[in-house]
Amino acid sequence: MNQSTPDLAPLWTPSDETVASANITRYITWLAARGIEVSNYEELWRWSVDHIEDFWEGLWDYFGLTYSVKWSAVLTQRKMPGAEWFPGVRLNYAENIFARRDDSKPMILFKGENSLLQEYSWAEIEEQTRRLAAVLKELGVEEGDRVVAYLPNIPEAIVALLAVSSIGAIWSSCPPDFGKSSVLDRFIQIQPKVLIAVDGYDFGGKTHDRRAVVTEIQRELPTVEKTLLIDHISEDTAGLINTVLWSQALSDADDSSLTFAQLPFDHPLWVLYTSGTTGLPKPIVHGHGGIVLEHCKALVFHNDIKPGDRFYWYSSTGWMMWNYLVGALFARATVVIYDGSPAYPSMSVQFELAEKAGVTYFGTSAAFISACLKAGIHPNQDYDLSAIRAVGSSGSPLSIDGFRWIYENINKDLALESLSGGTDLCTAFVGGARILPIYPGEIQGASLGANVQAFDEEAKPVRNELGELVITDPMPSMPLYFWNDEGMTLYTESYFNMYPGIWRHGDWIRFNDRGGCVIFGRSDSTINRQGIRMGTSEIYRVVESFDEILDSLIIDLEFHGRDSFMPLFLVLREGANLDEDLKTRIRNKLRRDVSPRHVPNEMLTIDEVPYTLSGKKMEVPIRKILLGMEVDRAANLGAMRNPEAINYFLEYARKK
Repeated sequence: MNQSTPDLAPLWTPSDETVASANITRYITWLAARGIEVSNYEELWRWSVDHIEDFWEGLWDYFGLTYSVKWSAVLTQRKMPGAEWFPGVRLNYAENIFARRDDSKPMILFKGENSLLQEYSWAEIEEQTRRLAAVLKELGVEEGDRVVAYLPNIPEAIVALLAVSSIGAIWSSCPPDFGKSSVLDRFIQIQPKVLIAVDGYDFGGKTHDRRAVVTEIQRELPTVEKTLLIDHISEDTAGLINTVLWSQALSDADDSSLTFAQLPFDHPLWVLYTSGTTGLPKPIVHGHGGIVLEHCKALVFHNDIKPGDRFYWYSSTGWMMWNYLVGALFARATVVIYDGSPAYPSMSVQFELAEKAGVTYFGTSAAFISACLKAGIHPNQDYDLSAIRAVGSSGSPLSIDGFRWIYENINKDLALESLSGGTDLCTAFVGGARILPIYPGEIQGASLGANVQAFDEEAKPVRNELGELVITDPMPSMPLYFWNDEGMTLYTESYFNMYPGIWRHGDWIRFNDRGGCVIFGRSDSTINRQGIRMGTSEIYRVVESFDEILDSLIIDLEFHGRDSFMPLFLVLREGANLDEDLKTRIRNKLRRDVSPRHVPNEMLTIDEVPYTLSGKKMEVPIRKILLGMEVDRAANLGAMRNPEAINYFLEYARKK
């Protein structure tokens, strides 16, 4: 949890040299040459949201983006939903990636769990992209067709994304650890023409055979006309439907050159999915132009990525951070990708990779940092991590202890950029600014061009108070629409019901006077006890600080006509017991560090906390189950990482 602590000194302050060389500083200088004077980040952000048309239009020139036809306007009107950006322009996502080609350094560094570090040049990836694009065209793939991938985080996945987008077809992907139901819940909605799949993958010291799952997916996706199979286990395609090996298909590709369809700004690029804790996952459609502009801005200005950087972020192809990772190529960086368990054969495997690959930006999750902290590892004692000049943390709020662990155990002189955003915009709208100090537990501020505010119940912006995270002006990477959402009904309900015309994201946020902010968890799972609202992440921060506790889940059960009842479910470390001593220590610490109102009524042990496939605690579905809702209405088991974890709560609800 990002616990705001204005009284604490910064953990890191940028040196004069860091400020002078920061990409944001270079941009401020560029603006000054054009008559726009800003002297600090706060003024720059304010200008970017007050003059959003000027800000976003200027990025075309600043980044030297490639397009074939210029726009007739920047933004037809500041309207949400329905903002129309850059009508008339023609461009292509993949073309803008390859326009950054730099043969002096690798494009991709890749390591699999069972393979050595491998290097891929821009020339190699461009040639593979050319061949795959030729294969897809031969298969009849055209602009607007959907090509889906059941692939791990391997170079072929990046090749496939680039080839699909070069044609103007629409990309969508799932990792191979997703089961059949989870894959079909996503892909069946968009009726793909081609499936690209792997027959197996390595994770946790085991090779997992997915051939049977691929066959089941083929049978239930009748629109798929051909499957390209990457043979990790065997070259045998017997039993699979209309399947050809990837290697053979690319070898047989014709000699046609790599071309790039010239597409409107809002031509669909890919479909990403919400976690789908209830009902089918919502298919979110992003456009070529919005993603090109947003990822250039985010990676260059907020992650401060430069051409010499080696950018790593642990991810799977089912998380928007994978798409974001590819975006580092816009900054002419080398992307470093890893396929395998983040903690096998030990918690140090990613730090070993960072040393070998010369990683300069290490992207991870708050959950992984918490696991490292609890495991008591000290990676900088075992590996040379001096090349890392920045760490990014996403997925959930990072605790103050997590902040400190990074500075003590990775590198004392780095920028720790906790960031928050989401699949919805495929970016972070609050995050890093390399020219600002970094305070423990705090995100540095709102991103450029993102008019992020904290709103009270009367739709008024507040500071130093908990409020709903809203975005008050359009951003180019906001979803074009949800697939099959007639009249944009679901889209409007998802973001614009509470404050018409203003994007409500569903998180609690608090901004302080210096512009820093803290995320307090989902507003729809907030605990309101005796009129005092509290984000669940505040409680988790305290509870999970105990060495005996590995994980936790807090649920507030309000019943009409009676006081709320709030049970706390705990996953204990092996050998630990939930005795009266531990219960008392938990109560006392919650009473002291959170509030007396938020001490649980009951504490119980469980084997595991229910999680979505994207790693979110399933607070809202479990609350619904405990309040009596049928499980098939409360939760989508196919969208769960561990569906068996539901059983405990069903029995608990029955007994209560």
